[in-house]
Amino acid sequence: MTTAAAATVSDFYYGAVTPVAAYLMACLGAALGLRCTTRSLRRPQHRARWLALGAVSIGCGIWTMHFIAMIGFSVEGALVNYDATKTLLSLVVAIAVVAVGVFLVGYRGGSPLNLGVAGAVTGLGVAAMHYLGMAAIHTNGTLHYDTGTVALSIVIAIAAATAALWAAVSIHALWASLGASLVMGVAVTGMHYTGMAAVSVHLTNVAGASQSSADLVAFLLVMLAGPLLVLLVAAVIVMFDPDMMLGETEAKTSAPEPAPLFGGDSVFPTREPSQTRTSW
Repeated sequence: MTTAAAATVSDFYYGAVTPVAAYLMACLGAALGLRCTTRSLRRPQHRARWLALGAVSIGCGIWTMHFIAMIGFSVEGALVNYDATKTLLSLVVAIAVVAVGVFLVGYRGGSPLNLGVAGAVTGLGVAAMHYLGMAAIHTNGTLHYDTGTVALSIVIAIAAATAALWAAVSIHALWASLGASLVMGVAVTGMHYTGMAAVSVHLTNVAGASQSSADLVAFLLVMLAGPLLVLLVAAVIVMFDPDMMLGETEAKTSAPEPAPLFGGDSVFPTREPSQTRTSW
C-alpha cells in the first residue's frame, strides 16, 4: 500500500530574487494600469482602448508576478511540472476579470456600490487565477490547502482589487499614481504568498530530486515571455503618450459619468472634424 508523506515546501529556493522580481512585476502592471485609466478619463473618445490596455497590463502584471514567484517554489523530494493549458487559461482569467472591474469603474464611476461590486468580482477572479495556476502543478503527490489561510488570501485579493480600482478612478497625478502602484504591488504579492502559505504537499513516492529541473524553469520563462512583451509594449505606449507628464492637469480630471458598457457613442464615438490625429 502506498502511503503519503508530508514534504518540506519552500517558496524561496532562490532567496529574495523571485519575491523581489515578482513584486516589481506587480508594481509595473499596476502602474501601467493606473496610467491607462487616467488616459481613458482624459480622452473619452478613446476610453475603451485605454481601459482595455489597462486591463491587459494589470492582468499580465498579476499573472507574471504569480509565475515568477512560482519559479522559487520547491518541494523536497519531488519534481514539479505544470500543465500548459491550465497555465495559459489562468492568464486569460486574470485579464478577463480585471477587464470586468476596470470597465465597470471606467464607465460607471467610483461610487461605493460600484467599487464594491467591481472589487469583489475582480478579487474573486484574481484568487481564481491563483488557484487555477496552482491546479496546473503536477508532482508525485497531492496538494492540500488550509481552509482558513485560503479564505484570508481571498479577502486580501478582494481588498487589493477594490483599492486598485478606487485608485484607478481617483488618483491621477503622476507621482501619486506611482506611489499607489507600489502599495498595490505589496497587496497583490502579499495575496500570492498568503495563498502559498496555505499549501502543503503529501508525496506518494519519492522522485529523488529536491528542486524543479532546469526544464521547468525554462518552461516558465517561455510562458512569461509573452506577457512580459505585452507589458513592454504597454510601457512604450504610455511613456510616449503626450500627456504622460501632465500630472497636474490629470489631477483635475473628474470621475467618469455613468455610461452604457456596450454600444452607444460613449464607447465608440464618431471622430470630431477638428481632430487631426489619433493618440492612445
